[in-house]
Amino acid sequence: MESIQNLRVKIFADGADKAGITEMSAKPYIAGFTTNPTLMRKAGISDYRAFASDVLSIIKHRPISFEVLSDEFDQMERQAREIARWGANVYVKIPVTNTRGESSQDLIRRLGQAGVQQNVTALTTLSQVREVSAALSDGPASCISVFAGRVADTGVDPVPMMAAAVEAMRPYPRQELIWASPRELLNVFQADAVGCHIITITNDILKKLPLVGKDLTRYSLETVKMFYDDARAAGFNL
Repeated sequence: MESIQNLRVKIFADGADKAGITEMSAKPYIAGFTTNPTLMRKAGISDYRAFASDVLSIIKHRPISFEVLSDEFDQMERQAREIARWGANVYVKIPVTNTRGESSQDLIRRLGQAGVQQNVTALTTLSQVREVSAALSDGPASCISVFAGRVADTGVDPVPMMAAAVEAMRPYPRQELIWASPRELLNVFQADAVGCHIITITNDILKKLPLVGKDLTRYSLETVKMFYDDARAAGFNL
């Protein structure tokens, strides 16, 4: 098993809990940060601008993504331009479509031509990757977030698609592919193996990093001891 130090894929912390963001900001292997409205709601965020200002006082030099909130493209554009002004390290998250399934391609292209750094999110197909990559081709540094974890949830192996996405984006060196919504630590090594540029990881998965390289025989013994100790603590008897 390869060590975390030897990975080429960049690890971004995914969350909206200030304490968690602060904790992860101290980790040298965390290269950036992402958020989304669902994570912010879960964290109890009520004031978006205040939350962003607070987080940006901590994350000053590493990239961080904040998402637009509207479902209408004209309002998405207005919000994206505002969010882009929050900091030079800010990437604006644009959903690949609105809730009616209408493509965001034209908006993505306009924002790119205006110099807005984007993180286009919620992709699940290779055709979406190709479409978004083309729309971003004339823009500045940008990211494309493919929700590989959700693809896996449907019973489809995302590895071949992610490898193909890397190749589809190769002509555009300013674009980075994000392996989003990972379900387990193994996904970090899968993302690295196919040449994915970034993987976003929530804190609960990040806490498993110390397990990388752990002796499996020792891990087996610890598991046996855990079951034994918990049975005793519960007072079970036969």
